[in-house]
Amino acid sequence: MLTIIDYGYGNLRSVHKAIAKTCDIDIFVTNNPDLIAKSDRIVLPGVGAYKQCMDGLKAIDGMVEVLENKVLKKGTPFLGICVGMQLLADCGIEFETSPGLGWINGKVTRLEPNDKNLKIPQMGWNEVTPLGSKVFANAWDNLPQDVYFVHSYAFRTDNNEDIAATCQYGDDTFAAAVAKDNIMGFQFHPEKSQKAGLKLLEAWLKL
Repeated sequence: MLTIIDYGYGNLRSVHKAIAKTCDIDIFVTNNPDLIAKSDRIVLPGVGAYKQCMDGLKAIDGMVEVLENKVLKKGTPFLGICVGMQLLADCGIEFETSPGLGWINGKVTRLEPNDKNLKIPQMGWNEVTPLGSKVFANAWDNLPQDVYFVHSYAFRTDNNEDIAATCQYGDDTFAAAVAKDNIMGFQFHPEKSQKAGLKLLEAWLKL
């Protein structure tokens, strides 16, 4: 059983549809911690501002506690998408510094390409370069692929070992994916990335 967390800030329908295409698994979109406690895999999508998303997650009674128990203590496979990946960081720095889940050390800061002709947010297709994780090896043979981004901020990890793939926007190189133990995150939207994105989701589900 896989649960997609509904906390008011995710691309829920698109994520559900994409996952359903890749694997025969029971999928529940829910904000019920009791159901999440029974799940075999957990997906946290996210769209919007960092603090807004984190506040939305914390507003659900028992949600952060059940996630910490499932993911950190029991090792349940977890996937964060877009802001759902960013929330893995220690904090996000937008208008103010806001604490995150702190599961992967680092912070989320604004994209800062030197080329002023590049628009913020980055919106559209860009090439992602894998760095050797099993998910990218199984999905893309560790070869670069184009995927779809919509974001103004990026996860700057403290440890390079936690970066599973990189992307470059102008001269700003950032983590396009992170991975640590049973935890993974995609900054891009696999559900909008056509064949490349579906292959990644399938590889994560089968790992």
